[in-house]
Amino acid sequence: MSNSAMTTVTSGSSRSHWVAFAIMVLALAIAPIWVYPIFLMKVMCFALFACAFNLLLGFGGLLSFGHAMFLGTAGYASAHAAKVWGLTPELAVLFGTLCSTVLAYVVGSLAIRRQGIYFAMITLALAQMIFFFALQAPFTGVKTVSKTCHAATCLACLIWPTT
Repeated sequence: MSNSAMTTVTSGSSRSHWVAFAIMVLALAIAPIWVYPIFLMKVMCFALFACAFNLLLGFGGLLSFGHAMFLGTAGYASAHAAKVWGLTPELAVLFGTLCSTVLAYVVGSLAIRRQGIYFAMITLALAQMIFFFALQAPFTGVKTVSKTCHAATCLACLIWPTT
């Protein structure tokens, strides 16, 4: 294949990517007309979550169970900053992003030295530590009833007859 043929294939493929990108941007710009905006925001958050997971697993080859830890940390930090400290939503989101970035640096410095199943287990263990911290911390708003219901649900799942 000559250079001119290669250039034609590359430019045609690049053009189709730009057209697809433009169509997606247009669809997202007019989507709130027909779709409930809060639902659309949640869909976009989970799409970003999936893109990050694809980047790490698909291109890096590392299976991580820590994504929910970062999403939850940013969510709790943003909500706390907005509710308790009275920050504007923009500043609260920036604060949540900063908290999640600091946590990602700490977790990354511990986990990146491992590969394969060891990387997955370290990220799972750290994610569970953050989960139980969020469950026990008074500022997250988790009530004692919720903890009891969660424990009862786990117990019910264990003793429920499987047929």
